[in-house]
Amino acid sequence: MAEGRQKLKLLYLMKMLNEETDSACGLTMSQIIDRLEDRGISAERKSIYRDIETLRDFGLDVRTYQRKPVEYAVEDRDFAFPELLLLVDAVQSSRFLTQRKSDALVRSVKKLASERQRKLLDKRLHVEGRIKTQNESVFNNVDRIQEALAKRRRVSFFYFKYDAAKEKTLQHGGERYAETPVQLVYSDGCYYLVAFNEKHDDFVNYRVDRMDEIEVLDEPAQRNERIANFDPQKLEDRAFGMYSGKPVSAEFLVEEEAMSAVIDRFGKDVQSVPTGEGCARVSAVVMKSPVFFGWLAQFGDRVRIEKPKSLACEYRDYLARIVEAYGR
Repeated sequence: MAEGRQKLKLLYLMKMLNEETDSACGLTMSQIIDRLEDRGISAERKSIYRDIETLRDFGLDVRTYQRKPVEYAVEDRDFAFPELLLLVDAVQSSRFLTQRKSDALVRSVKKLASERQRKLLDKRLHVEGRIKTQNESVFNNVDRIQEALAKRRRVSFFYFKYDAAKEKTLQHGGERYAETPVQLVYSDGCYYLVAFNEKHDDFVNYRVDRMDEIEVLDEPAQRNERIANFDPQKLEDRAFGMYSGKPVSAEFLVEEEAMSAVIDRFGKDVQSVPTGEGCARVSAVVMKSPVFFGWLAQFGDRVRIEKPKSLACEYRDYLARIVEAYGR
């Protein structure tokens, strides 16, 4: 039995260096010997020196720190601590994850850190206004959709929304949808399936966490030139909240104090020409939708639609309906 445990010495040494050390906190030779003895493994300093060299040859980045006393630690890991912190923050702030799934993923991420770093990762990130999804099946939904995309098959599913009583209401008369999946897109904290609807001969978007009982059909996915040339980046650049709408080439007069928000939305490469007096004329393709109008309304008169006139008129009518509703 003792001989068997001696054979595990190298593995235990690697485990303790990975889990208990980092660049800020290492293990001394005495601590290593004591920890091995606690596991029923006797070891001499010379043999541990040889084991550390073996681990280095294997590729483990074991550093020797000339402290008092000398410490040994793993410094270079697959993920640096700031990267792990970003991963934990991203998981905790993600809206499409349930709290249970979020906690499970954070535990997995923490396994990549040292014991000391894990305690630092225990902090909870506060994200103002974060609402976690209640749909635990989102992971299975994503997996099914990825399977359909890989096999180039159509998918079938139920799709629901919430009514005034916060009850699920099946769409499409309660019947299953059958669509050709084109692309999974992550936008505004949610996954969306971009599908090609044959009946309407156009692309449609579905919130993945609102899809139920997804099935991969034996029917082959439809193929055409539009699907083959689909560019998800163009969709993300133009769409607001993944709301389906008609693409419109528009020009805006943007005041300087709103320019940062406009760049945040359309990117630094958005076509823009200064007009003087702290304004710029911005050209961009947008998806005409209530979500776009809502985005525009936050700027008041600091962002104004100049072209096309038809879009400006629709936006004016949108605002007029809101004013009318509050004037009753």
